[in-house]
Amino acid sequence: MTPESHEKLAQDIDRTLRALPPRRAPFSLEHRVRAEIARRAALPWWRRSFTHWPLPVQAGFLALSALAVYAVLSLGGAIPAPAAGTLAGPLTWIEGGLAVGRSIAGVCETVVRSLPPLWLYGGLAFCAAAYAAVVGLGAAVWRNLQASGR
Repeated sequence: MTPESHEKLAQDIDRTLRALPPRRAPFSLEHRVRAEIARRAALPWWRRSFTHWPLPVQAGFLALSALAVYAVLSLGGAIPAPAAGTLAGPLTWIEGGLAVGRSIAGVCETVVRSLPPLWLYGGLAFCAAAYAAVVGLGAAVWRNLQASGR
């Protein structure tokens, strides 16, 4: 097929498809979409996206988020001690949680370092194969359900 004939065929197909009347959505789809729109409109503000929250709640959320970031940075040593001292007093429970997390990470590191590399690679390969099998089975089930009209 020459480039000129390919271009002419593409133009003919485009012209033919544009001449077709627009298709109407099936009634069941239209009904489901309208029901979903109504359901989402009836949700309370805390179940909606952040932009639908009241402005004072948005401001409070942002302030608490900034405070949490500051706490994490100050406990991690990224903020100087005098500035961190004002915040670290009431949040001492975070230090305990971080200590527990460091202990768990140390145990995990010791276990992983004691395993032979072949076991790690085999485990990764097994996880990848299991993931691929689940995705493949899901696709097969989906295709069979669609083919049967359910």
